[in-house]
Amino acid sequence: MLAAYAAGQDAEDPLSGLVVGEIADPGAPHPDWVPVRVRAAALNHHDLWSLRGVGLPADRLPMVLGCDAAGTDPDGREVIVHAVVGDPLWRGDETLDPARTLLSEKYPGTLAQTVWVPPGNLVPKPPELSWTEAASLPTAYLTAYRLLFTAADLRPGQRVLVQGAGGGVATAAVVLGRAAGLEVWVCARDEGRRERARQLGAHAVFASGERLPEQVDAVVETVGEATWAHSLRALRPGGTIAVAGATTGAAPPADLGRVFFRSLRVVGSTMGTAQELRRLVALLVVTGARPYIDAVVPLAQAGDALARLAAGDVFGKIVLELP
Repeated sequence: MLAAYAAGQDAEDPLSGLVVGEIADPGAPHPDWVPVRVRAAALNHHDLWSLRGVGLPADRLPMVLGCDAAGTDPDGREVIVHAVVGDPLWRGDETLDPARTLLSEKYPGTLAQTVWVPPGNLVPKPPELSWTEAASLPTAYLTAYRLLFTAADLRPGQRVLVQGAGGGVATAAVVLGRAAGLEVWVCARDEGRRERARQLGAHAVFASGERLPEQVDAVVETVGEATWAHSLRALRPGGTIAVAGATTGAAPPADLGRVFFRSLRVVGSTMGTAQELRRLVALLVVTGARPYIDAVVPLAQAGDALARLAAGDVFGKIVLELP
């Protein structure tokens, strides 16, 4: 089958280990897993980290990349693939399962014509969503949904600051926050990204680090060291920073005095549950909101698409179409 996979790893030159070509269908890793015929698959920075050797041991190579996909199951039903794979005996929130993994870490991922998954990882795709829209949801949009409505526990009318417009999760947070009735503020590093955030529905946009006219109920933080101090200052007493990334560094000064004196909450979050993915899909159907897609390209051009992602030359999701 045609796939984009990691054949090697290099921290400095991750794309050197990428191969786009034929690879054997691995078959079912467990007897009850089912194949999904992939129609579209979205890229994530997770794919680049795998090519750098982070989170993917070298002894598992070659490994098909990709966490996100939409396609058809063996009965022809249109489905969205949930990327979090846990212990089948685990009960409750699968993101808290110590044995959890993501597709493309232990099991082959979604950048291929076929991906095998547990039946419980299939979420029905409604006809209102296109293949490319549906394939954009399982990582960035699910993470943003969980940050806004589970980690930060926001309600309509509350104000959220999204740090770093342009990244997949940040863009998703703007789209979903606006759709759910939040007042969405965005900080971005250049006017082009600020203008795109306005077009997505942000109520107000600011330069990175700019003093805000008022404080916010929550901050969606995926940038890390470069924005952490600003995020803490932006919060009202009792507010929440919901964290799902640290692209500029993971060790900023904690400023614990501010955290405890103002009763701030810092809540980490990784991906989301299959139930949250279903709720996310329902939100999009009911509100008419849709994922913001930067580009749709054939799987054969995965190398060029990943190069754009690595260069930071992306606003929204890049989605690969499968032959």
